[in-house]
Amino acid sequence: MPSAPRIEFNDVSLSYGRPSDGTEALSGLRFSVEAGASVALIGPSGCGKSSALRMIAGLTSPTAGEVLVGGRPVAKPRRSTALIPQNLGLFPWKTALDNVTVGLSIRKVARSEARRRGREAMREVGLEGFEAAYPRELSGGMQQRLAFARAIALDMDVLLMDEPLSAIDALLREQLQDALLDLWASSGHTQVLVTHSIEEAVYLGQRILVLSGHPGRLVADIANSGAGTRSHRDSSEFAAVCRKVRAALDGPRSGADAPSDSVLHEVSGGPANEKGGCSHEG
Repeated sequence: MPSAPRIEFNDVSLSYGRPSDGTEALSGLRFSVEAGASVALIGPSGCGKSSALRMIAGLTSPTAGEVLVGGRPVAKPRRSTALIPQNLGLFPWKTALDNVTVGLSIRKVARSEARRRGREAMREVGLEGFEAAYPRELSGGMQQRLAFARAIALDMDVLLMDEPLSAIDALLREQLQDALLDLWASSGHTQVLVTHSIEEAVYLGQRILVLSGHPGRLVADIANSGAGTRSHRDSSEFAAVCRKVRAALDGPRSGADAPSDSVLHEVSGGPANEKGGCSHEG
């Protein structure tokens, strides 16, 4: 796998429609994700989280500012960036193995090599023996793992995930969070996770970036040093970081005024807001 790149947002704004009456989705985003780091992006519905992922993936271009991956502006989709959309993007008419190898086929990888890498990826996520199954024949958790396998097969160095675990029950969700944690630890890729779950963000994100309501602006950048270990969920630090994220989400949601540096520092480094505990919904 290629070495993991750094991701940078330099004063990025995004608007849809005509300049005179368009809709501003994101405004003045400035942050970076260090090479090999795991960052969670959380905020109210409609604040532009998915749009931020699409810009990293090269599927959407910013209206202003620039997005860099590995020091280079993203002008088109990168070969080694994998995106898992909210609906997983599985093709119901293709077998599990063909779903895993579809990205390799698009990249003109030889069929024999693509299938070898696909089988290896399915084995890595515990789906060996299901190569000929169709998505409808797999459980929800197995479909999630199939999406992970497709990303692994691409030999990715960046993994982008748009609420990939939102449609499954709590217990299975925790198991798949552990699977994502193991994948990140073994692969060393840079990853960005969009989620509405505070607990998921704090379990998987070494930093949690909190966006305001429409248009999306960065209101908090919260350090989370315990992320990356299975024991983090049961620690007092986990609960404290959950409270910090809740405090940031409970702040002004209109996004009318960009947060000052002092506000960002206070939310990410100051005393936790005691009114909010952990919650599955942010």
